[in-house]
Parts: sequence; C-alpha cells; structure tokens
Amino acid sequence: MRIKSNRTLWFLALGTVLACSLIALYGSSHFSRIFIAEAAARGQNTLRLAIAILEGELARYEKLPELVADDEDIRALVRDPGDSSRIEQANAYLKSINTLLESSDIYVMVPDGTTIAASNADTDTSFVGENFQYRPYFRDALDGGIGRFFALGTTSLKRGYYFGAPVWVDDAIAGVVVFKLDLDSIEQTWRGADYEIIVTDPEGIIFMTGRPEWMYKGLLTLSPDRLSRTAATRRYADAILQDLPVQRTAYDDDLELMSISSDDATREYLVVAQEMPEAEWTVKVLLDTASARGQAVISTIAAVLIVVLGAMATAIYLQRRARLSYRLQVQKDAQEQLERRVAERTNDLASLNRQLEREVAERRSTEVQLRRTQSDLVQAGKLAALGQMSAALSHEFNQPLGAAKNYADNARILIERDRIPEASENIARISSLIDRMASISRHLRNFSRKPHQKLRPVLLSDVLDDTQEIVAWRLAAAKAELDIELGATPLAVMAGSVRLQQVLVNIISNAADAVDGFGNRTIKIRAEREDHQVLLHIRDHGPGIGEDIAGRIFDPFFSTKGVGKGLGLGLSISYNIIKDFGGSLSAQNHPDGGAEFTIALDATEMPAHAILETFQ
Repeated sequence: MRIKSNRTLWFLALGTVLACSLIALYGSSHFSRIFIAEAAARGQNTLRLAIAILEGELARYEKLPELVADDEDIRALVRDPGDSSRIEQANAYLKSINTLLESSDIYVMVPDGTTIAASNADTDTSFVGENFQYRPYFRDALDGGIGRFFALGTTSLKRGYYFGAPVWVDDAIAGVVVFKLDLDSIEQTWRGADYEIIVTDPEGIIFMTGRPEWMYKGLLTLSPDRLSRTAATRRYADAILQDLPVQRTAYDDDLELMSISSDDATREYLVVAQEMPEAEWTVKVLLDTASARGQAVISTIAAVLIVVLGAMATAIYLQRRARLSYRLQVQKDAQEQLERRVAERTNDLASLNRQLEREVAERRSTEVQLRRTQSDLVQAGKLAALGQMSAALSHEFNQPLGAAKNYADNARILIERDRIPEASENIARISSLIDRMASISRHLRNFSRKPHQKLRPVLLSDVLDDTQEIVAWRLAAAKAELDIELGATPLAVMAGSVRLQQVLVNIISNAADAVDGFGNRTIKIRAEREDHQVLLHIRDHGPGIGEDIAGRIFDPFFSTKGVGKGLGLGLSISYNIIKDFGGSLSAQNHPDGGAEFTIALDATEMPAHAILETFQ
C-alpha cells in the first residue's frame, strides 16, 4: 500500500511539472488575449463617451448660425455692408451673443469672403477685413448648405470648429454667418488618464490630443497629395506638419496594435477607433498594453501557483484519506443547515407577501382618500374665489338696494299725491332690481355648491352666460371686456356645467389680472369644432407667460400674484377638472402677444328635450 501511495505521488509530481510547463509556454499569450480584449471593451466605453461629448458640444451650436442669419439686423447689414452704423450695431450684437453662448467667435461675411462684422472687432485679433473665402465652411454655406469645418485660425492661431449658415435676402444668398467653437476644454479632460484620446482629420493628422508632442503629427504618411489638400484650405495655418513614428500590427484579426516611438522609449498601444462622419473626424482611444501584458504575466504565474497548490492539496488529501468519514459528516451537517435556512427564508417570504398585501390595501385606501381630498380642494378653490369676490359683490348688491329704497320712498310720496302711474313705474323698477339681485345670487349659489361626478351634454353658450354673471365685477374692476365668438352653430361638450364654469371663472379672472394696466384690455373667447373635439381658446393681451414659469403654471400652490391675492390653486384645479372630463388644458404665448389658454373637450350633440340650464 505504501509503494502504491508513493507511485501515486510520483505521478502527481510528474503531472504537476508537465502542467506548469504547458502553462508557462501557452498561458502568457492566452491571458494576453483576455486582458487585451478587456482593455478593448473599456476602450470602447471610453470611445463612446468621448464621441458623445464631442457630438453633444457640436449639437449645441449647430442651429445657432441659422438663427443669427435670420435676424433682421444681420439681413439689413448684408444688404448695405458699407453702413458704418449697422456694422457697429452688428459688432455689439455678435459680441453679446458670443458672450452669452460662450462660443469662440461669431462673424459675418459677404459673398466675396470678406468679413464685415465680428464679435472680436474690438480686439487685436479682429476678423473684420479678413477674407476667408478659401475655407470650406464658407463655400458650403454660400452654396445654400450648412458649412462645417475644423481648423487652426489663420488670424487668432487658435483651434476651433466652424459652423457656417447662409444669410438669405429676397430669395438670394447675400452673406454668411459663421460660429467658431473652442474645444480646448474637452481636450483638457483627456489629460492624466491611463489612456490617450486623439482626433484626426481626413488626412490622418492629429489635431486634438492630451499629448502636446503629438499635436499636428500624421498617423498616415504625409504624402504631397495630403499636404496639398491641407494647404488648400489652410486648415492648420502655418503650423509645421510632421509624421508620427508609428508601427502598426494586427492582433487577433479584429484588433490593432500601434507602437509609437518617442525620445525616451517606444510604447505599444491598443487602438480603438470610430468615425464621426458629419464632422469628418476619426476618434481613437489608445490604451497602453503594458498593463494588460503585465497582468497576463501575473496571471500566468498565478496559474502555475494554483497548479502547484492544487497538487499539494491533492497530496495532502491522499495522505489524510482517513478523515474522509469526518468530512462526509460535515457535509451532511451543512446540508441540514442549508435546508433549515431555506425553510426560514420561505417563512420570511410568506411574511413579506402578507405585508405587501397589507400595503396594497393601504394604498387603495389612500387613493380613495386622495380623490376625496381632491374634490374638497376643488371646492376650497371655489370658496376662495368667492371670498375674493365678496367686496365687489357687496358693491353689486348695495347699489340695487340703495336704488330700490329711493324708488320705494318716491313711490310712497307719489301715492300720497295720487300720482298712481308714476308710482307704478317706480314699483316696476324695484321689481327689476330685485330680479337682478336674485340672478346674481342664483349664479353664486350654483357656483359654490359641490357638483356630482356624472358628465352630460353641456351647451358652451349657457356656461359662458353664467360665467359672465360671476366675473362681471372683476372685468369691471380691470376695465376689461369680453369678445366672444362661438360660431353660428351651438356647440355642446361632455362636461359638468358647474365645474366647467369654475374653470372659465379661473381663466377669465387670471386674464383680467393680466390685462390690468395694459392698453388693450380685450379678452377674446373663441370656440371651434375640430374632428371629435371642441376647442375653446381664451386669449388676453397681457405680458404673456414667462419662460421661467411656463412649466409650473399648472402646479398646485404656484402663483405669481402677491401675498394674499391667491392660493395658487386656480389653474391646478382647472387642469385636473378638464382632465377628469377626458379633455386637456394647455397654455402658450400667442404669436401676436399675450397668453392663450386652450380647452379641448369631447364634442357631443345636445338632446332636443334636454334642459338648457343644468348644473352638477
């Protein structure tokens, strides 16, 4: 038995030596492929991020030249490029736009390529008077397209990416507006990393890199054709162009390795590249393979150690075979413990499931409470509006009451004097005043009560008539008037009369606040039918909706009014009411000035036997 055990150990030792020899012979190349492939994957992520940043930076400014070219002052300038006052005005305008957009330079050129206005007109490197007709971005824009080009400025000697757009005047191109972007800030973020990012032009010349010594070096041989094409556009002005000493080798067919020689040493890089067709760039990420190859050596050594340790463990196992029964017992105990843990985890999951069911029930209860609270909030908004109306409505009631008392006193005197016809006329006037106060009271009573939730056909004309009764005081206070156009055909929508009336009261009251103090105080209400919907447009001639609040006007408790002048709930409640109707409420600035609110509701037909004045 002893001889057999020694023979087994000898075979084990021989197998260990053979395995270590094979690992040492083939393991290094195998692990190198693995770690270089991992480096390539990291490089692809870095490459995608770098391209996304470059494309995002270019996209920020791509459409801006067209906007500036469409400016009336710029068009007037290219019509009369000799007008000095327009040139000074354009220089100031371009400088302000350049400062606001944080671009490098903005300038305007006439068709012969001469720059007539620029954002840097007041600097030592002014472009005014310079001729850039040899630049491709100028020629492309002059042909009616959008010019794009990356180059080293011949005047400023600063790198930049250029966008050019034509200036159209009377269906003809009278000039070109050019934006120059500075991409140095992006390049600075590439320095200090464990990889190198470079960007090359169509001729293979590096113009963006974190390594200054590589700038304006060619990855491709700078043949006379490449140099002449580069010189024709003066892409790099007077910069000295040289070849970068590189050697390329293929690795595993789909990967490229590049060795770059410098003064002190030669370094090998893994190259991951992708083109940016619109910019005519090629972005490359260079990863130093020294780390990957070092990891491969370490992994090979680790594999050898693992084999040696495995052999030692096997030898120990063979020597301690007597303890096998103990280990089996340990495994059995471990299995039993695992089964207990599974049972405990099953109980925990069952308890968690029950807790989840309770939470679902609580959430449903909360949703019911939320709907109830929303309904109370709608009512609170209406009562708040009624509270704001109280002073004006007191005035509305006091006037008829005072007039009625005067008419009653006069009627008594007339009766005493036996002037019955005149007394009867006074009594008729008293009755008319009482009818007016009853009408106002009826509308306010209907407006303040809580509506039911059922929708029914509602005539817009009826709802607007009732709304005018309620907002008349506010319109009078703002000296505003309504201009209503509902069309010849009565329009009916699926809604609730009172809730729709509340929406109109909120929007018209806000419109009255908006036009208060302005010259044109007309609030125009126009209705139209479009397919299966009725669109109700409410437009004022006030200051409009500011860009900083456009996205928040329908938020609860958001208000631009002063303290005590509103709860900030009107538009939020109105938005939810229209949404409950299955419609939509939107707000935008009208092209001719002022704000315009649009209510879209499902159109319907009013039954012939329906009662016209229905409230929920």
